[in-house]
Amino acid sequence: MTFEFGLDTPVYVTVDEAGHPLDGDVVIRNTIAEAVLADAVGIDSFNIGEHYRPDLMDSAGHVMLAAIAGRTQRIRLGTAVTVLSTQDPVRVYTEFATLDAVSNGRAQLIVGRGSLTESFPLFGFDLDDYETLFEEKLDLLTRLLRDQPVTWSGTTRSPLTEQYVSPPLPAGHLPTWVGVGGSPQSVIRAARYGLPLMLAIIGGHPRRFAPHIVLYKRALGENGRPPLPIGMHSLGYVAKTDEEAVAIQWPHWKDTLEASSRERGWPRPTMNTFQAEIAGGSLYVGSPETVATKLAGAIRLLGLSRFDLAYAVGRVPHEQRMATIELYGREVIPRVRELLEDPPVQTIPSDPHAAANTR
Repeated sequence: MTFEFGLDTPVYVTVDEAGHPLDGDVVIRNTIAEAVLADAVGIDSFNIGEHYRPDLMDSAGHVMLAAIAGRTQRIRLGTAVTVLSTQDPVRVYTEFATLDAVSNGRAQLIVGRGSLTESFPLFGFDLDDYETLFEEKLDLLTRLLRDQPVTWSGTTRSPLTEQYVSPPLPAGHLPTWVGVGGSPQSVIRAARYGLPLMLAIIGGHPRRFAPHIVLYKRALGENGRPPLPIGMHSLGYVAKTDEEAVAIQWPHWKDTLEASSRERGWPRPTMNTFQAEIAGGSLYVGSPETVATKLAGAIRLLGLSRFDLAYAVGRVPHEQRMATIELYGREVIPRVRELLEDPPVQTIPSDPHAAANTR
């Protein structure tokens, strides 16, 4: 099995060495430089999120990805999530089919409903239509990707009749995944449309997602689909030592989670919860050996074929972001591949009764 090791970012507004926030244009140029380094150190993909907040600069990720394409040679370029519910699938198709051409076939997508909802009022959508918007737009996007001309009608946009949309995509280009944060209905939807599954695991041990993988495999079979790749997105930071990684990431992780706790009513983050997530959860913070060992275990446990590290959570300065990218590419990824060459342990089975024993 081949594995893809990627990086994800929502393009945080980072700080300089004195702790002052950088201007947005500087952050964007720094992110492009981070992607160029990722290409140079052998990372397989670089993926940008989509948010509409003053602390995140990823509202037009496809533009940044096009700039990255012109400065890189091999790295795949995609989205950590495209909030398809509030996008026009025709526009998403044209933007990323064009990116695919610009990058010589390196574009990819992760589409999802989005865990944050700022884009709904911003673009004039009603949250009451949350499910319908994603269902209909995913249906249209998959048709555009697979079988043009397209005839389509729904309630969320104007119909199409025998419509060709350019530029055309060569067969097999623009792989598109469905991002899932924990909803069984979303897992089943991904299987029904025959799209690979990307699990956003940002808290708790990865084994708690084992039932979702069982469900996905079963739903693929029930829908007459072949086995498809499964990936995982999780947070982390790599430094030369465990102690250095904790010292750099902790204050920025704390600030980010405190903001989320105020917005969503989550418990406030503490050093104890941070350390617990590192020790037994889904936070990949530590030395290259620590992160590689933990990551290899998760890949084997869930039977993954892709892992995206959401690197350097929060306002971590650009220089430290560059340092973690270099360690992830030059040391973590080769070490994980080496560990995975050992005889595999039992992965998540297709039988839901057998899977119950892994909970």
